[in-house]
Amino acid sequence: MSNTLLATILLVLILAWYLSFSATRLDRCHHRVETSWEHLDALLQRRASLALEIARHSDIDAATEIILTSSAYQSREANIGDREDAETSLSESLKFLHESAKKGELTIAVKLIDELATLTDKIRTAIAIHLEAINSVKNLRQKLVFRFFHLAGRAKWPEKYHFEDDEL
Repeated sequence: MSNTLLATILLVLILAWYLSFSATRLDRCHHRVETSWEHLDALLQRRASLALEIARHSDIDAATEIILTSSAYQSREANIGDREDAETSLSESLKFLHESAKKGELTIAVKLIDELATLTDKIRTAIAIHLEAINSVKNLRQKLVFRFFHLAGRAKWPEKYHFEDDEL
């Protein structure tokens, strides 16, 4: 009788440890999504600031300057729901500007173009890290143990924004 009781207590302790370990793992993954988003958000804010700087310090025509300035301000000021469209618009504006600069149609400070290229590479990397973190949370939360024991609690499912699919 005592062996059965001891085995049952041991099994309950192992199950409790496993559930605690799994919940902690999921929490760390959710935290990783949040921190990767914060890093990506900071880079996107820096890109919007750089777009404003390029608009001020280049010889682009007034219409292009207005479009670039407008999309940069929208991406800086918009809430996350509206920001998706603003980030896509800014990406398109910067892509057009970069192609025009390559063709020699615009005179933009080389320093600003180099900084934009470096920042774009960092954003691509940050998007990849963010998407990988989202996928890892989704994969964990779809497992039977996480669903059955409701280990995610009330945590929201991580969101993937459509501007993350944009080609930068």
